[in-house]
Amino acid sequence: MDWDKLRIFHAVADAGSLTHAGDVLHLSQSAVSRQIRALEESLNTTLFHRHARGLILTEQGELLFDATAAMNKRLDAAAARIRDSEEEVFGELRVTTAIGFGTLWLAPRLAKLYEQYPDLNIDLMLEERVLDLPMREADVAIRMKEPSQADLIRKRLMSVRMRLYASRKYIEAHGEPTSLSDLSAHRLICQNVNSEQVGAGANFVTSLLANDVSKMLYVNNYYGVLQAVRNDLGIGVLPNYLMQDFPDLVRILDEVESSEVPVYLAYPEELRQSKRIAAFRDFVQEEIISHRKQLRDKENR
Repeated sequence: MDWDKLRIFHAVADAGSLTHAGDVLHLSQSAVSRQIRALEESLNTTLFHRHARGLILTEQGELLFDATAAMNKRLDAAAARIRDSEEEVFGELRVTTAIGFGTLWLAPRLAKLYEQYPDLNIDLMLEERVLDLPMREADVAIRMKEPSQADLIRKRLMSVRMRLYASRKYIEAHGEPTSLSDLSAHRLICQNVNSEQVGAGANFVTSLLANDVSKMLYVNNYYGVLQAVRNDLGIGVLPNYLMQDFPDLVRILDEVESSEVPVYLAYPEELRQSKRIAAFRDFVQEEIISHRKQLRDKENR
């Protein structure tokens, strides 16, 4: 099958328009149209439904688009490996992690990485959905559980626990709980147990709600929970990695916490030699070592 025709087909399917695809490919609309017709004739099928609003893939077109999308991702991976054969660390690195960890722990530390590698460009994709690393939806991931996908190199970075925190101003105004039963007199700020989150966090919230907690504020990520806690709205369920960067938070009920949440860094086997990933991996590990040391120093004071 002619790769040029497949490349043009993919551009048209992605753009939904012959004109827009032609602009991307620097070809005329008529040239693009001829290539699509020739491809349809060679396959003896119709790939697009044509109507006034643009082009829509047929069922056969969808099958072909899935194949060309996979091919493009493999080509991107090959190009990344070729670029990574150079000595310098440069270019784009797509990093995916959860909203809370990415916003509250990772992003504030990236300035140090840029100081070391000013030509490295991070595309930080923050979402709870697990992106497909082997299919090149991202280059490297930091996940709050061990990845289950095959063909991934994975390294355990640290462990996290969910705990209860409040602001000093809130405690001064409403008092500090001394037992779980005291939570019934306070507003609990947390993620809804049905929202997408690590199981340990959801189980922890479920156990807290068993204490006749009636006043609630649900937020669908830890960044929002943190902002509500720091603005004196109640007692929040937050990951313990925040204590280093937000020393104004006061831990409530020191013996109460979730089960352990493992944090893993993972990337595709085919990017094992990537200097960009090695630079990012080493940076994260160094920051975690520093993070642990500061927490130990604080606890020993």
